[in-house]
Amino acid sequence: MRKTELTDQSLCAAVIEMAQGLFDANLGGHVFKKRVGIGNKGRRSSARTLIATNQGSKWFFMYGFEKNDKSNIADNELEGLQDLAKDLLARTQVQIEEAISAGKLEEICHGP
Repeated sequence: MRKTELTDQSLCAAVIEMAQGLFDANLGGHVFKKRVGIGNKGRRSSARTLIATNQGSKWFFMYGFEKNDKSNIADNELEGLQDLAKDLLARTQVQIEEAISAGKLEEICHGP
């Protein structure tokens, strides 16, 4: 996704909403679609984000795109994201922390 005004704060707010059951689609294989507002544009000019989650303690933003850049993802892209979701969600906390330290993952929401 090209550089946008999509902020860590808006991504964290999206996780809070999703934890309450507010998401746009369950795409299967622990992959969910959630629209996230960009800057002051609101949800009409939003980014579509694809998140891997166990709907508990693990939430991974895997992919994002703006509607004017791409209308949807292809079936083979979804299959790849479902494989990635499976891998991410199987990681232990130690493995996640190691990936963060190595710069392979980035933590954006801190705390409870």
